[in-house]
Amino acid sequence: MNEMVLSVLAFFVAIGVLVTVHEFGHFWVARRLGVKVLRFSIGFGKPLWMKTFGQDRTELVVAAIPLGGYVKMLDEREGDVAEDERHRAFNRQSLGTRSAVVVAGPLFNFGFAILVYWMMFVAGVPGLRPIVGDVAPASYAAEAGFVRGDEILSVQGLPTPTWEAAVMALLDAGLAGQQAFEVSVRGSAGQERVLQVRIDTPDELLEKGGVLKGFGLDTWQPPPVIDRLVEGGAGERAGLQAGDLILTADGEPVRSWGQWVDYVRERPEQVIQLRLLRDGMEVETQLTPRRVLEDGASIGRIGAYVRLPSDEQRATMRVVVRYGLLEAVPEALKKTYEISTLTYRTLWKMVLGEASVENLSGPISIARYAGQSAAIGWVAFLGFLGVVSVSLGVLNLLPVPVLDGGHLMFYLIEWVKGGPVSEIAQLMGQKIGIALLLGLMMLAFYNDLSRLFN
Repeated sequence: MNEMVLSVLAFFVAIGVLVTVHEFGHFWVARRLGVKVLRFSIGFGKPLWMKTFGQDRTELVVAAIPLGGYVKMLDEREGDVAEDERHRAFNRQSLGTRSAVVVAGPLFNFGFAILVYWMMFVAGVPGLRPIVGDVAPASYAAEAGFVRGDEILSVQGLPTPTWEAAVMALLDAGLAGQQAFEVSVRGSAGQERVLQVRIDTPDELLEKGGVLKGFGLDTWQPPPVIDRLVEGGAGERAGLQAGDLILTADGEPVRSWGQWVDYVRERPEQVIQLRLLRDGMEVETQLTPRRVLEDGASIGRIGAYVRLPSDEQRATMRVVVRYGLLEAVPEALKKTYEISTLTYRTLWKMVLGEASVENLSGPISIARYAGQSAAIGWVAFLGFLGVVSVSLGVLNLLPVPVLDGGHLMFYLIEWVKGGPVSEIAQLMGQKIGIALLLGLMMLAFYNDLSRLFN
């Protein structure tokens, strides 16, 4: 399936599911607490499909703009209410009832994430063992003593069976602001040791390039061994042969195929001096990468393919994290908690200016991630739904007027002062909240376009 079509379809499915879960939380709790619901809408704008149901003749609507939804309840502030139904109006409810209805949406998002992660852990989450590739000089990883071939076993006692778990644990430990923390590793020879990691500037882990780049690690990649060459390519013309191991390029050691690819891409039409290992003997030669255009940028290319590890070797790199039906419950709770706290920490550091706002993503990036995860498989797509569901829950609980958290903030003030916040104050707050959300959306959309065109 075309990548763009898959991304669009996966995006609509994800947004449809998550918005429905969120709004169903408001709807379900409102109904249970005696509030009359007039409309349950998935999407905004002109209704594309409508159906009424139940004794209250509630309207179920699918609207034209699929970027949200709402639950409209009976409310005297929005129109005339019959005398015999005033007791069911939202504005007539107790503070506890109103708070429960408002908080239900985000809580249902968290509950959905727990369910999703439980399903993933029961089915089995595939991943790659966290074996270290290159270690950047003078980085946090180098100072801690990481070396190529180390496998990360745990961070602060938390097991890290996959790279995803390792990255999350490193980020969590770094953002916690601790002076130092322990990381257990196993070397390529099988010896285990405990490293003391110190991160002086945690926000570097959130900068462009990702956690591993900020920490100074790269994932393991195949060695720079040529498997075959493209006929007539720059590599073949330079005399390279299948089986050649690239030792150095312009005097710099080449440790992985990824490093070699990056080196070539950055040097179109530039002469590169090579030292190779061929049949046990060192050979020196030079080649000039051909200039080609890729996404509007000039890159170098030599026409060579990497020699991949054998099936047996690749099998040892893979791992599947799986738990039993009951064992998966606490793991799902823990995963949801980790994602939630990490999201709050990241947002707070962006507010303080300690983390890059490039971490914000808008609908374009979300659609791309949705398509990529859907292409990998249903387990990966469930993981994507879990992360976005947690994000929706977290964002909606922020104390910003027009969001659920803003309503809860007004209810807290009402509880403290013993009376509702004035309509003028609420109106002012809503205007400020709308302005903040618009600014946030514009920034996220700008980030999306920057990623797309870069």
